[in-house]
Amino acid sequence: MISNILRLVTAMLGVGMVMTFVIGLSISISSGFAGFWGGLPFAIIIAIVLAMVLYDFWDECIRRRD
Repeated sequence: MISNILRLVTAMLGVGMVMTFVIGLSISISSGFAGFWGGLPFAIIIAIVLAMVLYDFWDECIRRRD
């Protein structure tokens, strides 16, 4: 029981830190020298990567297995 709770809390912390870092990086690229259109490809890649991170979190921590 405790290992499941610990896994969930640790995964939530990790996902939160990754999302904070990557979204901040994307915002800084888009608002800096690259501009919106220069940072758009990076933002699209980031959206795909974050979707994969969230799916992995759901698959490992939330989904019920038989």
